[in-house]
Amino acid sequence: MFLAIREMRFAKARYLLISTIMVLVAFLVLFVTGLAQGLAYDNAASVKNMAATHFILEQDSNQRFTRSMVDQNELQQAAAIVGDENAEPLGVKMATVIPSGETAKLDVTLLSVRPEGWLAPKVVSGSALSDQLKDHVLVDETMADNGVKIGTVLVDQASGTKWTVNGFVKNESFSHTPAVFLNLQDWSDLQAQALTRQESEPVSGTGYNAIALQNAKEKVKELQDALPQTEVITKSEAVSAIPGYKEEQGSLLMMIAFLFVISAFVLAVFFYVITIQKTSQFGILKAVGTRTAYLAGSVAMQVVVLSVGSLMISILLVQLFEAVLPSSMPFQLGFSTLLITSLSFVAMSLAGSLFSVWKVAKIDALDAIGRTAA
Repeated sequence: MFLAIREMRFAKARYLLISTIMVLVAFLVLFVTGLAQGLAYDNAASVKNMAATHFILEQDSNQRFTRSMVDQNELQQAAAIVGDENAEPLGVKMATVIPSGETAKLDVTLLSVRPEGWLAPKVVSGSALSDQLKDHVLVDETMADNGVKIGTVLVDQASGTKWTVNGFVKNESFSHTPAVFLNLQDWSDLQAQALTRQESEPVSGTGYNAIALQNAKEKVKELQDALPQTEVITKSEAVSAIPGYKEEQGSLLMMIAFLFVISAFVLAVFFYVITIQKTSQFGILKAVGTRTAYLAGSVAMQVVVLSVGSLMISILLVQLFEAVLPSSMPFQLGFSTLLITSLSFVAMSLAGSLFSVWKVAKIDALDAIGRTAA
């Protein structure tokens, strides 16, 4: 430790350059990680926020809500197995709406929930959903950036149905579109209109896209046997099946992995070159009795000090950037993610220093002193 700190104080310019590069690399790793987490949450926030542990979807729907359709009879059968309080109907539909008085069209996801059920979102302003209030909806607060406010009338482009905004919810989105929550009666009316247009005569719409379940882990097999035309999936499987979710996260995770590898390689090159430059000094230290383990530990300690210091500065920079990022740019860097990323960065930095440690161990004191004398 003494040797590592003394050397860093002596060669300030050299180690300042290395630490600057490490700060930039660490900042880039943390920032991209935060963007990856933010995009993942924005893509599936509404599903992740649900208290459900499992979902029942139509068989051969590729585990996607928008490709699934279950009926009231299947809902009743599921409720009989897991309990009425543990089964909730869920409707999911991508739509385009136009706020009254505006010309801009907004892509949204319609989510149908039972107002008194545990799928209903928490309202941050305005009033909650109610079965007694027809054609009233809750919308994600990001829609306020497009001029939507409480009392605004939203017109569904496809059906012409009009809904009045009753309140706002927070962090509710699906497939990167803000969520619009409506009650089951409005959902049924919307379904009936769609079926009527297809059949050219009045049809009763009673279908849902999924059945959300709680406390169903021990009942999955029983549910599957009772409902052979459906499949029971976990919440994580439902999230992964959202269009573009796995592809988006796969690309970002690959970028993060490459950043880790690049940072390790850059550090390895820097410290290896520095170690070569100090071969004669290390040889002299070995000749006077300094143990190889002490010298190798000195190199490793320098890496730890620089990487930890760089991480602390990078975390402050990331928090500063997060504070000024626009709301339209999803960014999330929770404590657990930050801790794992930071530990991984330090570990990769230490891995990159192994070449330098190996070089120190191979230095022969007599050869190093001979080269100095020559």
